Amino acid sequence: MDRAVHFPLVMRTILLEQPGQFRLTDTPAPEAPRSGEALVRVRRIGVCGTDFHAFRGKQPFFTYPRILGHELGVEIVEVGANDSGLKAGDKCAVEPYLNCGTCIACRRGRPNCCERIKVLGVHADGGMREMFTFPAAKLHKSDKLSLEQLALVETLGIGAHAVARAKPEKDEFVLVVGAGPIGLSVIQFAQIEGAKVIVLDVDDNRLEFCRRQFDVHETLNAAADPIAKIKSLTGGDLPTCVFDATGNAASMAASFGYVANSGRLVFVGLFQGDVTFNDPDFHRREMTLLATRNSTAAEFKRIIALMESGRVQTGPWITHRVAFEQMTEQFPSWLDPQSKVIKAMISL
Repeated sequence: MDRAVHFPLVMRTILLEQPGQFRLTDTPAPEAPRSGEALVRVRRIGVCGTDFHAFRGKQPFFTYPRILGHELGVEIVEVGANDSGLKAGDKCAVEPYLNCGTCIACRRGRPNCCERIKVLGVHADGGMREMFTFPAAKLHKSDKLSLEQLALVETLGIGAHAVARAKPEKDEFVLVVGAGPIGLSVIQFAQIEGAKVIVLDVDDNRLEFCRRQFDVHETLNAAADPIAKIKSLTGGDLPTCVFDATGNAASMAASFGYVANSGRLVFVGLFQGDVTFNDPDFHRREMTLLATRNSTAAEFKRIIALMESGRVQTGPWITHRVAFEQMTEQFPSWLDPQSKVIKAMISL
């Protein structure tokens, strides 16, 4: 391939220079992929809570300036020498986690929490640019899914991994606190396991969305004595499995109070700070506290198969769409709850 003919010297890029300040600019085009790499053209970018936190200056593990974007639907442009089976034109989801392969987590088969992990759009520059090179092993192909669907696989992976950590059982009462995109991904995979899902949030619009699109067992507004209402739904008990997907300090502290004796609490969201809880109450219940981070290659493959079979539906998720050039203007408005954003999608 004559790269001088087919590739420009620069590419359009959106750079988050500092909290609250995006800039549409040009950056150097990527070099040819090396062995084990692929050059990809970014087609769709999902916007998530990590991007909002970074814009606000409240994202842990983050430095500026940074190119955001880790929920990606891409098309392969060129493949380096490798045995991946990928080829130019293939459409893929991107597993945006670069793990070291040698630390104790990687050696134990847990690369999602690698000691030296670099996540696109957080520790390393992400996909808010026209093209980049990436390890071919981190690209997950589908001949059936749309580029928008592929851009949602990473979000779904967060919920899938959280549910896999907690292992809810059929007909078990599960409480999901927070009905944003990550909470929605938890809901879907808890339902696949047959759990009875109750959703708690402060936003009535999001609760109505859960009732309409996901047919959850019940929804509750957190502002109105939720513990009494939760007990009324569980036969006087509390849920034995609680997921907090808010990334809100007050909510995460309160979630300890929603867990039944012998139950487990899973923190899916995170924030910059400490979470405190009452130790005697924690011991009295013999509660299990779990953290969950990222997802794995196996989960990406499973999610794509579930989406291709129709068992996981993503159509209702995307509420806002915008072209790449207009993103910097539109992004601040999505921070307003009145915008009713569930998932915004950027197209190139």
